Amino acid sequence: MLGFTRIRRVAPIAVNTHGGRAKCLQRLIRLDLPVPETVALSFDAVHRLAEGQAFDKKALLRVFGDAPLLSVRPSSEDPDWGGPGAILNIGMNDARHAELTESHGAEAADALYLRFVQAFAVHVERLDPELFEFDASVPVHEALKSALEAHEDETGDPFPQDPAHQLGQVLRSMARAWEGTTARLLRQAKGAPADAGLGLIVQSMALGLGPGESGAGVVQLVDEQTGAPVIKGRYLRQAQGRAALGKGACGVLYLSKDERGESLEEAQPDLFAKLVEMTRLCRVRLREEMQVEFTISEGKLFVLDAVRVPRSSRAALRIAVQLAEDGIIPREEAILRVPARSLTELLHQQVDPTDSRDVLAKGIAASPGGAVGRIVFNSTDAQTYEARGEPCIMVRRETTPEDIRGMHSSVGILTERGGVTSHAAVIARGIGMPCVVGASIRINSRERTLTLEDGRKLEEGDVITLDGSAGEALLGAVRLLPPVKDHWYVTLMDWADAIRDIGVRANADTPSDAAVARNFKAQGIGLCRTEHMFFEGDRLTVMREMIFAAKHEDRAEAIARLLPMQRSDFIELFCIMEGLPVCIRLFDPPLHEFLPSDREGAKELAEALDLPLSDVTRRIEWLSEFNPMLGMRGVRLGITFPEIYEMQARAIFEATIEASKHGAPVVPEIMIPLVSAKREVELVKTQIDGVAAAVRNETGAEFTYRLGVMVETPRAALRAGDIAQNAAFLSFGTNDLTQMAYGLSRDDAGRFMNAYVQQGVFPEDPFHTLDFEGVGELLKIGAERGRKVRPELTVAVCGEHGGNPESIAFCRAAGFDYVSCSPFRVPVARLAAAQLVAADAK
Repeated sequence: MLGFTRIRRVAPIAVNTHGGRAKCLQRLIRLDLPVPETVALSFDAVHRLAEGQAFDKKALLRVFGDAPLLSVRPSSEDPDWGGPGAILNIGMNDARHAELTESHGAEAADALYLRFVQAFAVHVERLDPELFEFDASVPVHEALKSALEAHEDETGDPFPQDPAHQLGQVLRSMARAWEGTTARLLRQAKGAPADAGLGLIVQSMALGLGPGESGAGVVQLVDEQTGAPVIKGRYLRQAQGRAALGKGACGVLYLSKDERGESLEEAQPDLFAKLVEMTRLCRVRLREEMQVEFTISEGKLFVLDAVRVPRSSRAALRIAVQLAEDGIIPREEAILRVPARSLTELLHQQVDPTDSRDVLAKGIAASPGGAVGRIVFNSTDAQTYEARGEPCIMVRRETTPEDIRGMHSSVGILTERGGVTSHAAVIARGIGMPCVVGASIRINSRERTLTLEDGRKLEEGDVITLDGSAGEALLGAVRLLPPVKDHWYVTLMDWADAIRDIGVRANADTPSDAAVARNFKAQGIGLCRTEHMFFEGDRLTVMREMIFAAKHEDRAEAIARLLPMQRSDFIELFCIMEGLPVCIRLFDPPLHEFLPSDREGAKELAEALDLPLSDVTRRIEWLSEFNPMLGMRGVRLGITFPEIYEMQARAIFEATIEASKHGAPVVPEIMIPLVSAKREVELVKTQIDGVAAAVRNETGAEFTYRLGVMVETPRAALRAGDIAQNAAFLSFGTNDLTQMAYGLSRDDAGRFMNAYVQQGVFPEDPFHTLDFEGVGELLKIGAERGRKVRPELTVAVCGEHGGNPESIAFCRAAGFDYVSCSPFRVPVARLAAAQLVAADAK
């Protein structure tokens, strides 16, 4: 026989056996709040109900006294998992209807009976809902009569009159609904385990209808969008439950005094004051901002339930900090209560979720934030729009390094191809720009049109809104919310920095990136990709001249012109990051990335270099590689054309001397990319050391530097012991390391990655979440073998995974010194790192 538990102060109620609602009600009872008599059925009891096991319904009814009216509500372990809707007024029948007509009046009795008949017929007996829907103009007594007749017509039996039978049917129906296939799939989609349990709450009804002050309402003490203190909620006279308070409800009162209309505070000041006092007590004793559901029955206040106030990301941040500042929760708990990833939204403009939206296309949310602008299809037009002061969104099939100037001139990026670590995604995250990649669109760059899945076409100049957080492109200009960096954010981050025990640096390629990183309190630069400095205006022209130089002397002359440009950037970088480490990666990409990819661009280059178009075309074809990611790039380029790395080293050292004159001594970190062998490091180290000696002799200045390696190939991880002999640090570039470990292009993975994840081939996209079993094993091997040879070796991660909370947990457990990520992800990494410490201490 199934058992049940009366919820009392000392009843054995737990979230993992009876659900969150049951546990919360017990806490309310312990606070001596006026909670009606309540009984809880455990997960096990509900499961056995679903299987058809019998139980003593009359014994359960006796708990509530003579002729009770009851409600049944679900109680899952996590309220986000959902559950069947509440059913009210169980026990209502003809006899009870007659009694209530005498005591509460015919209209109240009819309304109570009608609501139960509708709920029982539709949700328990699964009858056609349309048969039990009535226009508001229909008198309640006529609607009740029609509902009872419809029930009898459909079932062949009068409406059931036995309260025990009614209760048994309701409980069994709700139990079976929870165990059904559709419900199980829906809650699994929300993160619930397949065997998640459901508890049921049976509670005596406080009617909310009848003589005297009667009604139902909800109250909370904060605004759910901002987290600011405010008495907020609604109260509806002669009503029952939350459903009565839905949009369009008539006769709704404000709670506190409001110039827009009548309020409960004015009508019933004593009840209002008691209600607010109870809600404040819940906040303090339950250690959370709660939304309290209440009923007033003939002037008497009852608390039916209390749930955590639903909240936006910005409200969650303020609420957590305020609770800690008020001494209700410790700082460590406040740190744990704010999802680290939610900071990404707060620090960018966001599309207002309350505004209307016409979704044009969906893709991968590659970089968060919202932007409104006119469509452009190339970098030149993007720069033109920027010059006119008109915001634009650049739309490309996929972006290349050649598009960087246009990307900087845009307010958002939308691409037809790509994944979370594609070129567009990485650059957009680095500069804090919203980006959606792999979108369901077709681009015709020649005609400058964008075709949607439904056949609609957009042209250059049309206005769209980009929601990089949701991965959507929207038609027209949708309202945007400003970013948040207020007292609550600053306070939380100060608390986080005080306890975290792994460093957080930023990937910053330009002085402007460095300024953002410093503003977000990065502990230095963990990756400066110097090639990004060459894509700007006159620099790109000089770079192309160097590439096209036929003689060593001509190449050296072009490189000499690049030297002061690099030196200037490095000086500014060092000054911005004064007192913090700066890790500069030497030139990495293949040379063809600096050359135009279409005939029009080749023609412009031929004119600029005063060369025949055929010569330019042949040179571009000669430099193009079948698989440039695995070709002549990184250290291979530096060894083949040593003058490039020598120029960069000289620029770094001369900038070091200059920047040290105006602030703290600079100790630059120089990182060699794409290393696979010890000998590569030895060759480059000899070059760099030679340049350092030359600069010291020329200037008479003394300086030090640290030379390290970017581990991006599996062989470098496996041979880390050899490589560490000539390296002060190893920084794992997990973007390329993942590509090489999987043999998978990050730019093309988006075409099939969703199918792979859905079918369980990969648990997650390995370019989004670090593959702990495969790539993670290479990280561990590299760190262990490197430190075995050189115990003081600094070990870090500088790929995009560095801003991922799960990856940070892995790196911390593996003993890494720091992680480095895009500037706008630095706050996420700082908070995620602190949460690991707070969780350990909990």
